[in-house]
Amino acid sequence: MMRLLLQIFFVTAGLFAAGCANVRHGPTFDPRQPPNGGFHDLGGTNVLNPVLLQPPTNEFRLGPGDHVEIELLGSGQGSQSTLVGPDGKIYFDLLPGISVWGLTPTQTRDLLERELAQFYKEPHVSVSVSEVRSARVWVLGRLNTPGIYPLEGPMTIIDAVTRAGGLYTAQFTGTTEELADLQHSFLLRHGKFLPVDFKKLIHEGDMSQNIYLEPDDFIFLPSALASEVYVLGAVASPRPVSFKDQVTLSSAIANAHGTLPDAWLGEVVIIRGSLTDPHYAVVNYLDILKGKAPEVPLQPRDIVYVPDHPLDMVRNTIKIIVDTFVRTVAANEGIRAGGGTGNVGVGVNVGP
Repeated sequence: MMRLLLQIFFVTAGLFAAGCANVRHGPTFDPRQPPNGGFHDLGGTNVLNPVLLQPPTNEFRLGPGDHVEIELLGSGQGSQSTLVGPDGKIYFDLLPGISVWGLTPTQTRDLLERELAQFYKEPHVSVSVSEVRSARVWVLGRLNTPGIYPLEGPMTIIDAVTRAGGLYTAQFTGTTEELADLQHSFLLRHGKFLPVDFKKLIHEGDMSQNIYLEPDDFIFLPSALASEVYVLGAVASPRPVSFKDQVTLSSAIANAHGTLPDAWLGEVVIIRGSLTDPHYAVVNYLDILKGKAPEVPLQPRDIVYVPDHPLDMVRNTIKIIVDTFVRTVAANEGIRAGGGTGNVGVGVNVGP
């Protein structure tokens, strides 16, 4: 668990230094004006590699925590349940610790037979996996039984959601209300956001979104009842801001303890809509502070990004902001799932 959380955190931090190039004074849009409230659609963001829809063909490889059943055939001793230790070693029969970390069951069998040849004539060994603990997937959020589940074989997103008891619902006045926010649900793999459209998958049955999972994949389905605005970038305390009554751009930034001295206030980005099809507006926040422009009202689950330099390559900037948002949420939810406390708060640097 700690390995995955550190991976999420450090990949997030590493993203800041990568950045993208500058071009002075990118286009500014007014989110208060029609059409679409001034928000622009990037388009073409939900692109999944068709290879992800193919079941994995590679054989399972052992890791710490896995349980294997080993039997020396013909010895009359029966099978022995053996744990792969934290060092990746197993202990069987007369052998000292044998490292099997990263080996398939077949490779483990062959290794044991070679080592046991020191003590037996032509030994034959049977190896089978009885419990998987090294390969897991995280399935968290508004599910009936969220948790960390073993990846014992090919598993799709739908399989994982089913394993976690399905979407959590509540009964109100005789009707069933779904409590998962599918537009902001996400899958994180090796620290990277995969653009799976959970709404299309679960509501519309679009199986082109039902990809196969890999070890340490992180699925999160947030609550549809959450009312938060996320403030990232050149602010003193990047964080989610609770949405009470009406939150404006100024009040959200104030709740993040204000902007940093090097913040570029002329092009503050607001992202709205689903993570796989984000819409954005760029606001001159400096004009708002000077009273030259009216306040911008925000909506629940908006993402606000305060840059530290003039924007360039808006598509790349939006992608970096969304990726960082996903990693930050995943790190915090992972900490909570593991019984930890506190939050990971990060800024987003898309500068050179």
